Amino acid sequence: MKRTLYCWLFLLFVSTFVFGQGNKNYEILTVAFYNVENLFDTLNDPNTKDDARTPEGRDRWTEDIYALKVKNTAKVLAEIGRETTNQPPAVIGLCEVENRQVIVDVLNDPLLKPYNYGIVHIDSPDERGIDVALIYQKTHFLPISFKNHALRLFDKDGTRDYTRDQLLVYGMLEKEPVYVLVHHWPSRSGGQKRSEPNRIDAAALNKKLVDSVLQQNSKAKIINMGDFNDEPTNTSVADVLQTTDKKRKALKNNLLYTPMMAFYKQGIGTYCYRGNWNVLDQIHVSGGLLKDKKNGWKFWKAGIYNKPYLINKEGRYKGYPFRSFAGGRFLGGYSDHFAVYAYLIREVR
Repeated sequence: MKRTLYCWLFLLFVSTFVFGQGNKNYEILTVAFYNVENLFDTLNDPNTKDDARTPEGRDRWTEDIYALKVKNTAKVLAEIGRETTNQPPAVIGLCEVENRQVIVDVLNDPLLKPYNYGIVHIDSPDERGIDVALIYQKTHFLPISFKNHALRLFDKDGTRDYTRDQLLVYGMLEKEPVYVLVHHWPSRSGGQKRSEPNRIDAAALNKKLVDSVLQQNSKAKIINMGDFNDEPTNTSVADVLQTTDKKRKALKNNLLYTPMMAFYKQGIGTYCYRGNWNVLDQIHVSGGLLKDKKNGWKFWKAGIYNKPYLINKEGRYKGYPFRSFAGGRFLGGYSDHFAVYAYLIREVR
C-alpha cells in the first residue's frame, strides 16, 4: 500500500507541479501564446507569398538558418513558466507558422520532445501563408473538437483580403472542459487608424465565437489568446470584444477578463515600434476561470516572458525584442514579439 501511494505522489509531481499557499496546496499549469516571427521552411510554396524565405530569395533563408530559427523557438517555448512549474506550458498558442511541418520540427527539438506535444493546426488562406496553431502536452490536454473560423475581409473594390482564420479548440484540461481560442488579427500595415476596421471585424468574429460558447454554458472556461495587433484600450479589444480588467465586472456581465491592462498601464509591452511599447499579444479569460465553487482550474496571474536573452543588447534597437530577422539578414535572435502566459491553479484536496 505504501509503495502504491509513493508512486502516485511521484506521478502527481511529474504531471502537474504542486505548491503550497497558506494552508492549501495547488496544482499549477502554464498556458502561453507566442508570435514566433515568420517561422517558414525553406521550400517555395507556389500558392503563397513565401518567396523571400527561400535559399534563393531576398532573405537567403537557408537550411542552416532555418535550423537555428527552430532551435531558438524551441528554447523559448521550453522555458516559459518553467521557473514556477518546472516544465514548459501545458498549452501554447502559436502564430506566424507556415505549416504543420515547421511545428513538428520545433517539437522534435531535444528541449521539447520529452514532453510529447500534440498539434492542432489547419491551413489558413492567408496570402503570406502564415497560420495560427495550438500545441499541447498530451498528458495535460485532450482536444475533443476544433474548427477554424474564417475572417472575411474585402478591399474597397470588393476583392477578398485573405487573412488568418481564428482557431477554436474544445478539450479537457486534466479532465476539465476548457475552450481555447487562438488569434492573429490583421496587422497595422498602413497605419493603426487606417487598418483598424479590419481588427474591428476580427473582434466581432471573436466576440461571436465567445458568445456562442457562453450561450451554451455561462460558466464555460474560455482562454482567448493571440496577437491582436491592438492594445487592450483600443476599440476592437475594449469595446467590440468587450474585455475588462475588473474581475467583478467580468463575472457580473459575462465579459472576458484581461490581465494585460496592468502591463499596459505600467508601460510594459510585448512589441516595440519606434520606441513605443505596445501590448499587442494578450491572454483573456472568461468568468468561469475567475471563480469556481467546485475547486476546478482557476486563473491565478499572467506575465510577459521578456527574459534578458530575448532583448537586443546594442545598436539602434537596443532594448527591443531580439528579433530573428531584419534588414534582409538573419540576426540570430528569437522574435520581434515577447510571449505572454498565464498560470492556472487548482486546489489539491
